[in-house]
Amino acid sequence: MVKSYLKFEHSNTFGLVTSASSNAIWVRDDDIFGTARQTGSGRAVAGAGEEVLCWDIKKGELLGKWKDSACKAQVTVITQSKTDADIFAVGYEDGSIRIWDSRTATVIISFNGHKSAITQLAFDNAGVRLASGSRDTDIILWDLIAEVGLFKLRGHTDQVTSLNFLVPSPELLNEAGLNDHAGFLITTGKDALIKIWDLASQHCIETHVAQSNGECWSLGLAPDQSGCITGGNDGELKAWSIDESAMIEISKEKAGSENRKILTDRGSFYRNGKDRTTGISFHPKADYVAFHGAEKAVEIWRIRSETEVQKSLSRKRKRRKEKEAQRATENGEDSEIVDNEKPVEDVSAAPVTEVFVSYVIVRTGGKVRSFDWIRTKSSGKLQLLAATTNNQLEAYSVATLNKKNKDDEDMEYNRTLAVDIPGHRTDIRSVALSSDDRMLASASNGSLKIWNVRTQNCLRTLECGYSLCSAFLPGDKIVVIGNKDGELEVFDIASSTLLDTIKAHDGPVWSLQVHPDGKSLVSGSADKSAKFWNFQVVQEEIPGTKRTTPRLKLVHSRTLKVSDDILNVRFSPDARLLAVALLDNTVKVFFTDSLKLFLNLYGHKLPVLNMDISYDSKLIVTCSADKTVRLWGLDFGDCHKSFLAHEDSIMAVAFVPNNKEGNGHNFFSASKDRVIKYWDGDKFEHIQKLAGHHGEIWAMTISHSGEFIVTASHDKSLRTWQQTDEPLFLEEEREKELEEIYDNNLAASLEQEEDGDGEKAEAVDAGKQTTDTLMAGEKIMEALDLGMEDLEVVREWRALKAKQPNAAPPSRNPLYIALGNISAEQHLLNVVQRIPAAALQDALLVLPFSKVSALFTFLNIWASREWNIPLTCRVLFFMLKTHHRQIIASKLMRPMLDSIRSSLRRVLTRQKDEMGFNISALQFVGQQIKAHSTKDYIDEQVWEEQDRQTGTGKKRVFSSIA
Repeated sequence: MVKSYLKFEHSNTFGLVTSASSNAIWVRDDDIFGTARQTGSGRAVAGAGEEVLCWDIKKGELLGKWKDSACKAQVTVITQSKTDADIFAVGYEDGSIRIWDSRTATVIISFNGHKSAITQLAFDNAGVRLASGSRDTDIILWDLIAEVGLFKLRGHTDQVTSLNFLVPSPELLNEAGLNDHAGFLITTGKDALIKIWDLASQHCIETHVAQSNGECWSLGLAPDQSGCITGGNDGELKAWSIDESAMIEISKEKAGSENRKILTDRGSFYRNGKDRTTGISFHPKADYVAFHGAEKAVEIWRIRSETEVQKSLSRKRKRRKEKEAQRATENGEDSEIVDNEKPVEDVSAAPVTEVFVSYVIVRTGGKVRSFDWIRTKSSGKLQLLAATTNNQLEAYSVATLNKKNKDDEDMEYNRTLAVDIPGHRTDIRSVALSSDDRMLASASNGSLKIWNVRTQNCLRTLECGYSLCSAFLPGDKIVVIGNKDGELEVFDIASSTLLDTIKAHDGPVWSLQVHPDGKSLVSGSADKSAKFWNFQVVQEEIPGTKRTTPRLKLVHSRTLKVSDDILNVRFSPDARLLAVALLDNTVKVFFTDSLKLFLNLYGHKLPVLNMDISYDSKLIVTCSADKTVRLWGLDFGDCHKSFLAHEDSIMAVAFVPNNKEGNGHNFFSASKDRVIKYWDGDKFEHIQKLAGHHGEIWAMTISHSGEFIVTASHDKSLRTWQQTDEPLFLEEEREKELEEIYDNNLAASLEQEEDGDGEKAEAVDAGKQTTDTLMAGEKIMEALDLGMEDLEVVREWRALKAKQPNAAPPSRNPLYIALGNISAEQHLLNVVQRIPAAALQDALLVLPFSKVSALFTFLNIWASREWNIPLTCRVLFFMLKTHHRQIIASKLMRPMLDSIRSSLRRVLTRQKDEMGFNISALQFVGQQIKAHSTKDYIDEQVWEEQDRQTGTGKKRVFSSIA
């Protein structure tokens, strides 16, 4: 009988606040009504691995988690729609884009057009188009209404680092009669170029060298689109002015407009940090702009007003005249100097260094990954949200320039809020579970955290040294940490206190384990010794009183000296043996009572990093930096099997701790190749591969029940993998792995075919063939073949019935009978409707021209019966565009096209009339409501604008107009 195993699946991810791979953005609170939306601190939406997390900044609570189970790639970029605050676009590392609805935490649309990670996303002002830039150098414009890619723009030779829509002001567009103009796109790339694309003609109309010293990493566009700043290496920044009138002329295609330039270089200036500038953002309302690089700082600069620039220039002119007069007096010349220098009337001609002045440097708690302005109503303060690479979100408040502090040199800033408790700042180096599997201890450099395994909440955070190993003591109230300084730190969880620090070793404590009897522990160190520590409860006097309190102490009892550094120690479950892994690639097994050498296990080519002994003390498994796992017998020390298990160093192995289902010799291995593997130690079979981490796995522990494992990774996440009731068969698992390899190879070959299609055009179709689109295309072909056969059968039966009214009904394909005896045209429509709109065009490209006439036959039936007219039109127009030459050359298809045209024209004319009538009716209803109402709603932005102009600080109200 074929042996079956129980499958393990990823169940939870926790310990992540924000990933270093993605940006974080600030959004308003959910409560739209009342004052909560304006006065709350808002939410932070941040990428965390393959998930998007929504945090309450004030409470530090996780409000929501957006995860697509089909997606395993990391989030790389997040942006919010400008018109609908609940709509977010999220880009992933595999080149896919998902549009999320934050209220329901569901994916509305999925797009797949890029070959590599998405680097930038931008919504247009109307919220109906999305532009995406990627590491594959392409820019794609997506239509969010039709759910399709419009076109792909090619021009950059390295990854796209920023993109923004450029649209002239509505007043200028109205004057020019260009209300329906597609607008422009401004992009920068790592190739140091800044480009402007005309979206109407789908061509690049301007290219400038953005930076003089290598790559261009970022672009910040002014809120009024009057200018922008680009950032490159060495802290270099370049200012550009944007000419709106030139955009209008180019849009109208006026004579001579080809010589007009939209962008004009205003000059360079340098920020204080000398690293590359990876983020630039203008404040949406105040005259400030902020920059950040890869350092622990956000620099805020002030934009001077025209009067301030004039004052500064006149002051410098005055100083210059004074110096010249002084120099003339010293040389004995006539001190009267004629002032030929004219004052600068136009501030736009002033040096850019006079316009932008450094205001304050906000020092953050980690290297800045991204930042976003917090747009709450605050009393004259700038607020920003910074996401750092060390897994935390911080909110800062900066005082703005006013009369009181104009003379102060340094502006003050405060860290007002932070989300940092639910995660470690540094890599987690060890994990340990309590005896009842309800609590998890995770330790890193500087902090020990205790987690509730069921709810994933952080219960305690304690400061510790650079932790390398950890263990719960019997009773689960105390945790022992071994650190890099050779110390054992003893923590009490209930009181969150450090009970004791013992200088145990002269080198790092690499490993420790509690004795199976629960009365002592052993620690192994790089000082070539393993020390045994007994647990003793001593009565300690409370300072200042005569009362005593019981306290746990670790008392050193024995020392085992060995020939090399100890990397790992392990007791056998029967407590008879102690295994010690040494730096010389060997494992020595000693008797626990006498500490005499019993076995010497050698065979690994590099040091053994971890090991474990089976529940019956008969097998020991060792893993090494040589990428192999070895199984040894503990009776004679013979090597049963050696596996080349992973593609990188193996950091942890663990046997299933009991033999409930005959799986006591099954074990897990975790490696720096980001994968966990499940093995059968009796049959030497690889059972299952668990992939999900986005960084090297440093530590792993298995529950005492054997029902779940916990892993910790360089990506700062903790993941639990739960055993399910689903049986797993080895043959099926191997087949799945082969299919995965085949799919990956197929996708790679499809990409190569796309790349090899002649010379790259500047604008091409935004499509990408995937295995899903190929399967969808094959389903359409299959439905077409069945449909044409069925149409022929039904046509013959109708001809027969005209002659013989009592003729028996035709014998149709069993598939149609099973689906409720539906017609062939209905079945094909159902198949096409089930294909996602974003993948439909790529699926239709799979059809050869020989199938096009069959498809047009069905399109004709759909049009005449008025079935799903939008879908019918979309398929028809795409096929006409794709196969235009062959269709016009085909005599068979002309009468069919005439029939489709007349049917569609009739239906579309009626639909157009209906829509026109409905729009007019809605406008009339709106006018009636407005005429009879006594209150008018003033939009928040309009009111704030009036506030700024009048200088009054009134709250927004409904102003009475009756």
